[in-house]
This record gives sequence, C-alpha cells and structure tokens, in this order.
Amino acid sequence: MSALGAVEVEVDAASGGPLFRPLSAEDGEQRPAEIESLCMNCFRNDMNREVVKTDCATARIPELDFEIPAFTQKGVLTTVEGIIDRAVAGLEQDQPVRRATDEEVASKIDEFIGKLKQLKEVHSSFTFIVDDPSGNSFVENPHAPQKDDALVVTHYRRTPQQAAMLGLEGEEVNEKAANSAEDLRNEVFQFNTNCPECNAPANTNMKLVQIPHFKEVIIMATNCDSCGHRTNEVKSGGAIEPQGTRITLQITDPSDMTRDVLKSETCSVEIPELEFELGMGALGGKFTTLEGLLKDIGELVERNPFTLGDSSAPSKTEKLQEFLGKLCEIVEGKAKAHFIMDDPAGNSYLQNVYAPEEDPELKVERYERTFEQNEDLGLNDMKTEGYEVEGAPGR
Repeated sequence: MSALGAVEVEVDAASGGPLFRPLSAEDGEQRPAEIESLCMNCFRNDMNREVVKTDCATARIPELDFEIPAFTQKGVLTTVEGIIDRAVAGLEQDQPVRRATDEEVASKIDEFIGKLKQLKEVHSSFTFIVDDPSGNSFVENPHAPQKDDALVVTHYRRTPQQAAMLGLEGEEVNEKAANSAEDLRNEVFQFNTNCPECNAPANTNMKLVQIPHFKEVIIMATNCDSCGHRTNEVKSGGAIEPQGTRITLQITDPSDMTRDVLKSETCSVEIPELEFELGMGALGGKFTTLEGLLKDIGELVERNPFTLGDSSAPSKTEKLQEFLGKLCEIVEGKAKAHFIMDDPAGNSYLQNVYAPEEDPELKVERYERTFEQNEDLGLNDMKTEGYEVEGAPGR
C-alpha cells in the first residue's frame, strides 16, 4: 500500500466529527492510507454525511446508471445531497438550449433530473460509490469510532492506466517489472560492436527464442554496413545438461534438408559415408536447417587456403573436390548418408518432423561424459557445493 494521502483523517471521540489536518515531514505519527473506493447504502439521514471528493475521483449511483467521471469537476468538500444538487445543476444548465434544438433529448434529461431529485427524498435506499485512485476522497462515518454497517471502504492496487492518469510513472514501471521475463522473450535487443572482418562499428541484434520440444536459446546476428559482412551465432539459454547427447539422422529424402538444426559451439559433426568429421568449436553455434549447415561446411572447406589454394598439393585438391561433389549430392537428395551430431553439453537439437511421435529416421542417445569431455567443458575444476566453507578460513 503506497502512502499517497494528502490529508489524514482523524476522529474526535467527544464530538464524533472528523478532523482534517495537512501532513508534514515533521509529523512523527503519519498514518496516510490509500483509501480508494467507498460504497454506502443511503437513507434519509445519510444525505447530510460529509464527502470529500477530489477531482480525480469518480462518483456513481448504480440504481440510476449515473456516473460523474474523473476530472469533470473540481475537488469539493460537501455532502451526499450536495453531490446530487451539483449534478442536477449541471444538467439543468443547458436545458433551455436543448429544448430549442432537440426537444426529445431535453425531455429525457428532464425525466432523469426528476429521478435525481427524488433520490434526495430517499423513498427507497440507493448506493453511492466514490472511486478515487489517488486515495484522497472521504465519506463521513457518523458513528465513529464505531463501525458503520452502511459504509464499505475498499483498498486496491492502482492499475498502470490509473497510475499514468495520475502522473505516477514510477508505479507503471514497477508494474512492468513483474512482466520483464515475458518482455525479454518478445523484445529484440541491440548493442554496439565491431565487425569481425573490417573492424568498423556495427550493430549486433540479440533475441531469446523458444525452440519447440527443446529449450530456449539466444540468437545473435551482426550486420556490417561498411563491408556487408553478416554473421549469426547461437548460445544456449540454459545450463550444461547432466548427460551428453548423440543425434543420428539417416538422410533418405530431399525433405530431410528442411529439418531445423541447432548446433551448439560444443557440438561435433560427423558424416561416416564421406569419412568427414567437424570438430567441436568449428563454425560456432548455429540455428539453421540441415541444408544450411551442410552448405556452411562446404564453404568452410572451400575457404581454407591450405586445402584448395595455390599452396595445396594436386592430389589433396582432387580429394577435396571429390568430397565437395559428394556433399553437394547429399544436399540435393541424390545420395543417402548418416548425419551425426555429438554434443557433450547436451545443448544441440535436430528437428523431429513426427513430433510428438517417434521419428523412424532419427535416433537420440544420452550418454555419460568421459573425464576428457568434462575437462574440455571445464567441469572437472568447477565446484558448486561447499565452496563457501572451504573459502572462509583463507579470508
């Protein structure tokens, strides 16, 4: 409950009347309250109750479907009867003009004014509601300090729209903070960096993406306006899995090239039919299709100056050209092959097009990591339990 009251309400037990005094910083016993909604059932003696209605408060009488919206009247210290009289005076003000221009509307307003005037006679009870987001409105309790059964005071949290209406931007920010996790999933973040090719200033975009039937990953893409270089990288959004993952796909159809592939930076790739293996760390992390990954492998081989450049041996060049030809046949669906991804961290993924059913061409295996694999991931020297106790004596 925020302390936003501009007036503190006290009750004098002797006189039974409310006393108002301004709050100050020197007041040692401030008790401001955010009183936001007051509701009472009115009878004849209730018409003289004192009412403090601020300019941002809304007054309603549900039985007549009548409402005085916020910021349509100035704040006032009056009675319940005074609120009704003020509403009647406002409606009667333009009635002569209405009778001359639209007699039907004027007659309906006269009828409604008559109903408002009848309320003051209180032939039957009605409900009077004051709703104030600022918490600064007040309806008198004539039985104070005893409880008034006809009066109900309700406290509630302001909505962001009400906070903005009152100019309280700080509360709106706090309301948004609760949804910050959801906002992160829907927002693309951008930060400044340098191009890895020409070192010119460039922008990198970063977004959190949920991969169906897998987990969240962070995709980062850099575009350089100076040299046109483009690069993208994928980082795992979670921790290292307890077990490693080995994924084997038997490529039998050209449609397999459209499968989504998430290759983490700790994943190695193997194609036994080509006697080819791509080590851990090569190509970095990628989120693409199987076709895109195989083409990236082909480009990586072609860009290597020691294999296909001027310094390469003719026999080696021949073998690599043959390898690229066979790789191209696999991409085009002319040759069958096995595509194997081995990720000790367990953060790689290959789409199951039959999900949630099993894929007959896809095999996913979980295995315990070896000591060497844990060493490569830096897990052997990592201690997550009991380190506080050991570190205390050395401080």
